[in-house]
Amino acid sequence: LSESGVPQLVQPMIWDYATDIDVKGKVQLVEKYHRCGFSKVWFASAFKGATGVNQSLTLTGHHLRNQLEWLQVASRSPAGVLEGIALTGWQRYDHFSVLCELLPVAIPSLAVCLLALKNGGYSEKVKENVEKLLGMSNLEIDTYMR
Repeated sequence: LSESGVPQLVQPMIWDYATDIDVKGKVQLVEKYHRCGFSKVWFASAFKGATGVNQSLTLTGHHLRNQLEWLQVASRSPAGVLEGIALTGWQRYDHFSVLCELLPVAIPSLAVCLLALKNGGYSEKVKENVEKLLGMSNLEIDTYMR
């Protein structure tokens, strides 16, 4: 791979939407890409649309935990290798599926995920900031938003 010249042309993206990422395995993958000559890698997480083909509402806690897992991978990866995290929001599972989790119901999840990534974790302050930004009285993380 290093002799092919590909590492000078592209930056790989490592995708995982789970709440229990194999952090050690992902770090080893980052290190492997780096040894092959890739100077930068990307991570891909999800703020919506990755929990079920027929999902209508977004479970914010699931996606928040996914971001927190990626932050662990980032903190344990070699310095300077991570280029960024692409926060994906899938609209359908394939071109033949119905739409799932439309953007309006996922905005609280997007806000929580972005602020958690920006602040390096989730805290009461992050929760309060999201509530203030969105004009909400109570951000619900582990239940479906009403």
